[in-house]
Amino acid sequence: GMRIVEMVWEDLKPSDILTEKSIDNAVTTCLALSGSTNAIVHMIALARRAGIQLTLDRYDSISRRTPVLANIRPTGTFLMEDFYYAGGLPAMLAELGDLIDRSQKTVNGKTLGENLEGAQIFNDDVIRRRSNPLMPDNGLAVLRGNIAPDGAVIKPGAAEPHLLVHTGRAVVFSDYNDMAARIDSDDLDIDETCVIVLQHAGPVGAPGMPEWGQLPIPQKLLKKGVRDMLRISDARMSGTSYGACVLHVAPESFIGGPFALVRDGDMIELDVPQRRLNVLVSDEELARRKAEWVAPAPRFTRGYGAMHQVHVLQADKGCDFDFLQRDGASGASASTGEPEIH
Repeated sequence: GMRIVEMVWEDLKPSDILTEKSIDNAVTTCLALSGSTNAIVHMIALARRAGIQLTLDRYDSISRRTPVLANIRPTGTFLMEDFYYAGGLPAMLAELGDLIDRSQKTVNGKTLGENLEGAQIFNDDVIRRRSNPLMPDNGLAVLRGNIAPDGAVIKPGAAEPHLLVHTGRAVVFSDYNDMAARIDSDDLDIDETCVIVLQHAGPVGAPGMPEWGQLPIPQKLLKKGVRDMLRISDARMSGTSYGACVLHVAPESFIGGPFALVRDGDMIELDVPQRRLNVLVSDEELARRKAEWVAPAPRFTRGYGAMHQVHVLQADKGCDFDFLQRDGASGASASTGEPEIH
């Protein structure tokens, strides 16, 4: 609280701190932590409110050069307390070296470089050296394809390695209630090679893009010892979740994105190294399905919910309200009351 008052007297504003380079620092930090997929949505929204064009492609390009140094995992040996005693965030940032721009201002009035002076690693198994990263890159990966033309995301380090390049048969749930009702049924036609698909879980369709993305594995497969399988949704998931979960599919299914056109039995191809996510169906068949698609009834007809569904942007734009972003980008049409796909 004292520092906030000092910032007022110094006229140090968020707009003085939020620059393209400081945003890149934040993205690099997130990726070195193999950070939460949620961070992508929040960082894009924050940057765009400041008039900075942070995109999924920028996130992915930084991911390809940033080593994962934080060896902290929900299912692993080391936890956040261990990270703190190993030197914490200052030690990790210092180890990132030239990947961090140390000239950027921070809220305490000093540059980031000044704040990192004297930082050191006390346990290089918890905070790895750049010469011995937990992963050389790919803390998070951005995927594109015919069911996610505006992007989707995955945390490769949270998935079983054999699922990072995988093709399997889609088992589709039309919404969360459908999934809850059928996922553990003995009659469900599914095995560990299948791809679980959850539609209508995005910012408009859920509504609110809840943390449903770590879709449950059917009980009959859990009993066989299956602990991971490919799962795809337009939802989010918690940063401490585990599994081969593709998230934030954009545009979402509820507003007519091509993810809405996936059907039971379709073959879905995931290739994380090549950043591909496709349903193996012809363009002609997808066009036919699109022509037959019927928009679901709006979730709301009045009040805050109605305003939200008209003005909320898609995941690749930060799920923010269009009228709060400084670049003038709009993912919704106020004149028709229906979200538009860009």
